[in-house]
Amino acid sequence: MPDSPAYNRAMIVITGGAGFIGSNLVAGLEERGAKELVVCDTLGHGEKWRNIAKRELADLVAPSHLLDYLAARRGRIEAIYHLGAISSTTETDADLIIRSNFSTSLHLWNFCAFNGVPFIYASSAATYGDGAAGFDDDGSVNGLRRLRPLNPYGWSKHLFDRRVARMIAEREPAPPQWVGLKFFNVYGPNEQHKGAMQSVVATNFPAARDGKPVRLFKSYRADVPDGGQKRDFVWVGDCIDVMLWLLVAPNVSGLFNLGTGKARSFVDLATALFRALGREPLIDYFDMPESLRPHYQYMTQSRPERLRAAGYETPFTSLEDGVHRYVKNYLLNDDPFR
Repeated sequence: MPDSPAYNRAMIVITGGAGFIGSNLVAGLEERGAKELVVCDTLGHGEKWRNIAKRELADLVAPSHLLDYLAARRGRIEAIYHLGAISSTTETDADLIIRSNFSTSLHLWNFCAFNGVPFIYASSAATYGDGAAGFDDDGSVNGLRRLRPLNPYGWSKHLFDRRVARMIAEREPAPPQWVGLKFFNVYGPNEQHKGAMQSVVATNFPAARDGKPVRLFKSYRADVPDGGQKRDFVWVGDCIDVMLWLLVAPNVSGLFNLGTGKARSFVDLATALFRALGREPLIDYFDMPESLRPHYQYMTQSRPERLRAAGYETPFTSLEDGVHRYVKNYLLNDDPFR
């Protein structure tokens, strides 16, 4: 993508900017010439700081101070990418999740609406629940009410999508550009801080590198073989390309899926991982926890038609190419951070 004057505006704020997708976005913005990048995040005591250690930042703001920070800089902020959230699908404190994922999102929406700031936020494919209602990113009030998320995280994201749909339908104040992105199964560099919530590529890389079997869930459906469960795996670089494109496509607003549109099996992913290492696939299958079996998704697959219709034309990276890039450029390096 060529440089654009849009990347040279005053301040771009990225909440969750030290996280997985957020830090990749910060890198992408910097590479394209953005100079005043403000990250809102918590770093803690681990190595999450390494995700942004190579970046030049204008400021690093604690989430608890963000609204005051924005209020003091009205007129200087050109866009807000809101990626900060409690993203663990196993978190059970629903009150904490709602404060972080819904209430904060609504505050930021209002700030952007009343100050003329574009607002691009992270929704999630978790809003689709078990997929029984399909994966159509219909952002209307009626379209969204059909979905049934399976956990508090997915519900919190869905709740905000529904609130946005209602505000738009009733012509309440809105940002000049607003976009919600339903991320599917994203993988790529800067995942290390996520621990057990890392992508399947990252969690299985050490075993594959050491010549040990990759372990995948057994299937409990007669029509799906072990390891044949499917996900829409999307390379993080593709997600960043979409978000950067939105910054120079100010007339595009709406709720969009962000996935390749092609579901692939976990066996496909494990095979791509071994091939990237120059090894033959070695896979073991183990029992899925009984508590997970009733709600387990056997397939997720993005429908990208609305994103394409909005004007995004860049092809998505194949699973094999994305995994190869991740392994060769990051996971095998002494410095695996982007």
